Amino acid sequence: MGSYSIGEAVNLLLERSNWKGKVTELRLRQEWEQIVGKTISRYTRNMYLNDGVLTVYTDIAGLKQELFYGKQQLVQRINEYLGETAIRDIIVK
Repeated sequence: MGSYSIGEAVNLLLERSNWKGKVTELRLRQEWEQIVGKTISRYTRNMYLNDGVLTVYTDIAGLKQELFYGKQQLVQRINEYLGETAIRDIIVK
């Protein structure tokens, strides 16, 4: 039986359970403004993470288009911010 630090034990628990995605979603919700900036944060609302696909809602047509065309850069920015490859794709509704 090996010994783990508390951080390693928590990460192991999250990976073995189905909680990792929900924890990542919660972190994205809390830190969304730091990731995307105030303007985008102000005009986006609910977001959901399901199996590496982030769904973001907005009522602003221009923002939908901007997020659609820039989604690869946003995926990269989010993953860099999180320090892991948590997002594979973004759907804007």
